[in-house]
Amino acid sequence: MRCRFCFATFQDVRAEVLPDGHLPREEALRLVEVLATHFAKLTFAGGEPLLCRWLPELVRAAKARGVTTMLVTNGSRLDSKRLAQFQGSLDWVTLSIDSASPETNVKLGRAVQGRRAHTPEDYLAMGERVRAAGVRLKVNTVVTSLNALEDMTGLIRGLRPERWKLLRVLPVEGQNSGKVEPLLCSTSLFQSFVDRHRGLEAKGIILVPEDNTDMRGSYAMVDPAGRFFDNAQGGYHYSAPILSAGLRTAWSQVHFSMERFEQRGGRYDFGGAR
Repeated sequence: MRCRFCFATFQDVRAEVLPDGHLPREEALRLVEVLATHFAKLTFAGGEPLLCRWLPELVRAAKARGVTTMLVTNGSRLDSKRLAQFQGSLDWVTLSIDSASPETNVKLGRAVQGRRAHTPEDYLAMGERVRAAGVRLKVNTVVTSLNALEDMTGLIRGLRPERWKLLRVLPVEGQNSGKVEPLLCSTSLFQSFVDRHRGLEAKGIILVPEDNTDMRGSYAMVDPAGRFFDNAQGGYHYSAPILSAGLRTAWSQVHFSMERFEQRGGRYDFGGAR
């Protein structure tokens, strides 16, 4: 997929640091082992993480060290066979779903090769596969000018995720600049989208809205080259490589606000698989 709003393109990393676009398998495993000694939860995201051939090994390595594991995916490769590769090691799956309308998803770039978008039935089937695998379910939705007026109540009610994170589309210089501008939406449009779906909380679905200010400087993030990075100033600022500099040194080189992390609901009962 080629989501027009994506703020994790890392073209700068590929051009300036890591031509392959990712760490070799052995370095990726070592990095996960280091991170798992300092963090309670590791989230494997992308791009699309299921494109990584050794992702099951990385998740198993994290789980073996006692951390909660989460996968954020567009679902295009989330079949039962793939899920079985994570048996006993994956606690959460987060489905990235930006619209119940395939036509809107195509316009957003949330479509395989720009043409084939998932239908609501596809998403509901994914949710059932996740539950059948004993994995907890979460949904992420990026609210843009193209979906801000939509009512996704029916789809989300059918999926029954434990948490639904609603993120106002975030412009990040050097990542989505030049593409994201027509998709930006106002604070009031974003808030209206959130308010429209508040009724889902009566169904036991926790809504987690994140406006642009909530997202800046409140995530502990690692880039494809194995460096911490932050978005506190609008673009990305990178640390030295974690494996060579050491975790504490690399962590000291980026900005992270625990207060903002707490305010956006980053601390919750993420436990293990149920």
